Amino acid sequence: MARQIYVNLSVKNLERSKVFFSDLGFTFDPDYSNDVAVCMIISENIYVILLTEPFFATFTAKPICDAKSSTEVLVCLSCDSRTEVDKLVEKALIAGGTTPRKPQDHGFMYGHGFEDIDGHIWELIYMETSPKT
Repeated sequence: MARQIYVNLSVKNLERSKVFFSDLGFTFDPDYSNDVAVCMIISENIYVILLTEPFFATFTAKPICDAKSSTEVLVCLSCDSRTEVDKLVEKALIAGGTTPRKPQDHGFMYGHGFEDIDGHIWELIYMETSPKT
């Protein structure tokens, strides 16, 4: 059985976050979504669970990080092309996100990213199948 990953992120406004990520082209699994959490599908084995801050707080005794002023995680997603990287960043900006830095072009590897409406950083990367030397 393939291992799955579930990234859990706290959000201030669940509906607004759902709209933001829908605008980027992501879908949600209604069987694992309710009024305090939604399951965003990244791929067959990768999911992001967006949880309201009060519900997220039930899973930890630590204070919840304000991702707009501190970084608690960098989520990195692979893309199939440089164009896909740029288009996803463009969609994020249109949906209300920001870009924390300029694109990084290393020849065989290209990356850019965005901050979602809660300040979580999403790195996007395209890598050729083998580095050029």
